[in-house]
Amino acid sequence: MGAVILTLIFGGAYQGKLAYALERFEISDSEVYRCDDETTVIPAGNRVVYELDKWVLALTKAGIDTEEAVKGFIAENKDAVVICNDISCGVVPADPLLRKWREAVGRALSEIAGQSDEVVRLFCGIPTIIKIRNSEFGIRN
Repeated sequence: MGAVILTLIFGGAYQGKLAYALERFEISDSEVYRCDDETTVIPAGNRVVYELDKWVLALTKAGIDTEEAVKGFIAENKDAVVICNDISCGVVPADPLLRKWREAVGRALSEIAGQSDEVVRLFCGIPTIIKIRNSEFGIRN
């Protein structure tokens, strides 16, 4: 497919985001960094960063400023495919930590989307391109 640019793929859980990214960008599963809710540092230079929402949860639990961490993440991963579960739908959690996490994920998605060359929402395995920036044609959304 060519060079990978900063791309954000988001949507609900189990919608086929990772499968879409692997096929679209011809990336192997071994090139995927999988976030968890305990690790607060994502190594730089990943082709795919999967389940960014779990990383934001780790930051939230550790009391780390998520906005600054996300800006640092973007600076170190300018050519990555970032995959994140959209946790903004459904019932608002009663737990204050989970509410804070939900807000932090929304803010992270907004920041990454703003810096991304491409933003794709996946629903039922169907991609919808929300934003595309193509410098060759001067297109900018």
